[in-house]
Amino acid sequence: MSTEVRQMFSSIATKYDVTNEVLSFGIHRLWRRTAVRLSQAKPGDSVLDCASGTGDLALAFKRKVGATGHVIGTDFCAEMLESGPAKAAKAGLPVDFQVADAMDLPFEDNRFDVASIAFGIRNVDDPVKCLKEMGRVVKPGGRVVVLEFGQPTGAFGALFRFYSKTVMPTVGGLLTGNRAAYEYLPRTSAAFPAGERFLSLMDQSGAYAERSAHPLTFGTANVYVGLVR
Repeated sequence: MSTEVRQMFSSIATKYDVTNEVLSFGIHRLWRRTAVRLSQAKPGDSVLDCASGTGDLALAFKRKVGATGHVIGTDFCAEMLESGPAKAAKAGLPVDFQVADAMDLPFEDNRFDVASIAFGIRNVDDPVKCLKEMGRVVKPGGRVVVLEFGQPTGAFGALFRFYSKTVMPTVGGLLTGNRAAYEYLPRTSAAFPAGERFLSLMDQSGAYAERSAHPLTFGTANVYVGLVR
C-alpha cells in the first residue's frame, strides 16, 4: 500500500492545500490548534511531526514552542514536503523538513517531547508499528498526538457520509485532476478504526501509560493523546 499511497499523494501535492481548504471549509485549522493544545507542548520543546505533508501542523507546533523550540516535519512522500520550506520561511517559522517513514523513524530513542501525526496514520501499512515507533522517539512522560478522521453517527453522520462519498470525489477530482485520490481518502477514513477501536491499537503498541480520545465536530475527527511510558 505504501507505494500506491506515495504515488497518489505525489500526484496531488501541488493542489493539496487549496483542495483541503475548500473541502474542509477551513475547519482543519481549528482541529490542528486543538491537537497542539492537547499535546501540552510548551516553549522550548522538541517536536516531531510525522506525515507532515505541506507542513501546516509542524508550523502550528513551531508557533507554540517558539524560538527556543525545535520542530522537525517528516513525510515519506518527498513531493508533499516540497512546499513546506517556503511556507515556513514566509511565516518566519524555521522548521526542518526531511523525508522519512513513520514506521521507521531515523531518530534516536527519547529524543522528542512531542510527536504528532495528522490524517496520516490510516495510510501506513501497520498503524500499531507506527504508534510504537512514535512512542520510541518520545521521552518518557512526553506525548504522542494523533489527529484522524472519525465516523460520526446520527443525522450528521449520514450527511457527512453523503458529503464524503459524493461531494469530496467530485470537487477533489476537479481541483486536482485525480478523482480516485478523493475516493480513496474518504473510503479509508470510513474503514479505519476510530474512538475506542483506535485506543485499542494504542494499547497494542505497548508504548503508552495512558491514552485518551477527544472527538471534534460531532465526531468528524478525533484527537488521540498517548502519554509515553
